[in-house]
Amino acid sequence: MRRLLIATRNMHKTKEISSILGDSYQVVDLSEAPGAPEVEETGSTFVENSTLKAVAISNVSEALILADDSGLEVDALQGAPGVYSARYAGPEADDRANNDKLLAALHGVPMEKRTARFRCVMVVARAGVVLGDFEGSVEGRILEQAAGTGGFGYDPLFVPEGYTESFAELGPGIKNGLSHRACAMEKLVDWLHGTE
Repeated sequence: MRRLLIATRNMHKTKEISSILGDSYQVVDLSEAPGAPEVEETGSTFVENSTLKAVAISNVSEALILADDSGLEVDALQGAPGVYSARYAGPEADDRANNDKLLAALHGVPMEKRTARFRCVMVVARAGVVLGDFEGSVEGRILEQAAGTGGFGYDPLFVPEGYTESFAELGPGIKNGLSHRACAMEKLVDWLHGTE
């Protein structure tokens, strides 16, 4: 079984990636690499941030490293929160604070203008060298109030195109099949199989 080290300390993200990859990879994260540095996301794009993380962690581990940066782009907010999605309400913000700020920013915006997308860029690196990058996105809209208790991040506010329920209501079985991360992972898996 091949080992893939995810450059994250976010257990939700690790679990989601592991679920999408299935049994063909042993997926671990930075909780199993205690000496790994904290990598500041100073890039202005998702690919820049993913590359920063993948290269930095690949310089301190012999494993194949997968880093991703992802976020929510809301058209009525000119693409915000974008790369700042995780810290939209401030550096110490939690999901609830970020969701509250987003709802406040969209107050009064009609449903038809609440279009948005989740975007994800994944970068694979080994020994300081980028081996590939893979992008995925899913279109949808932002609700006027949170719905559902599943998922994480903006899942309770985001309804994917073609559905009437939020990611938090749809559950991991459906979300993991159509999410931005799933779309990027599909390209990544094709690439991984090609390197076996």
